[in-house]
Amino acid sequence: MVKTPTYVVTPKKLTELLGAEKFKMSRIEDENEIGMTNGMAWTEVGGDLLSVEAAVVPGKGKFTVTGQLGDVMKESCSAAMSYVRSRGPLFALDKEYFQNIDVHIHLPEGATPKDGPSAGIALTTSIVSAILKIPVKRIVAMTGEISLRGKVLPIGGLKEKVMAAHRGGIRTIICPKENEKDLKDIPKEVLKDLRVILVDHVDQVLVNALDIKNAKELFKVPREREYGIKANYTGEVLAH
Repeated sequence: MVKTPTYVVTPKKLTELLGAEKFKMSRIEDENEIGMTNGMAWTEVGGDLLSVEAAVVPGKGKFTVTGQLGDVMKESCSAAMSYVRSRGPLFALDKEYFQNIDVHIHLPEGATPKDGPSAGIALTTSIVSAILKIPVKRIVAMTGEISLRGKVLPIGGLKEKVMAAHRGGIRTIICPKENEKDLKDIPKEVLKDLRVILVDHVDQVLVNALDIKNAKELFKVPREREYGIKANYTGEVLAH
């Protein structure tokens, strides 16, 4: 009887047999950064982390978007920028502030098309971070669309997005409260490693994602009465 040879395939052997890896999983940054937020994307082969970058420079009110974005995501960028402008007084920004800066939003890996209505809160967080020079927590990832009133709207593909974020080293997930029902589809061994924060307003996102100790570092509450607007960070924020 001919003895069947036995092969032990190690990670090193795997590379020798199949060649260099063709796809690289996204990982979190080494430190908190200003103007850089971890978004979460659904893809045809699962999910992925999506870097959302924003930069603010002196200018004349120009708003630029780059990174091979589809029409839906371009609309999300516009909605995010309009919302941030509307909250300017709460951030103690002068009325002329936005007329004297240019804002550039960029999603790297330009060869990969990006579209879909789920990046609104990540875009908003990056813009606010860049304007106020407050870093975004690197262990936080988020998904959710926004309305011009700051409402966080539900999204699809939560399971794939959360599992990709977990693989990438994320420890806190921020997602729409209306997606709470979808958490049951995520493996328990993944959820037990994560803090999942359910939100219904983008102000809650900012308070949990930006590297601050107190919400009043972000929102200048005394100015609310003058402009007839108020922060909504005290709404319901649930940790799963």
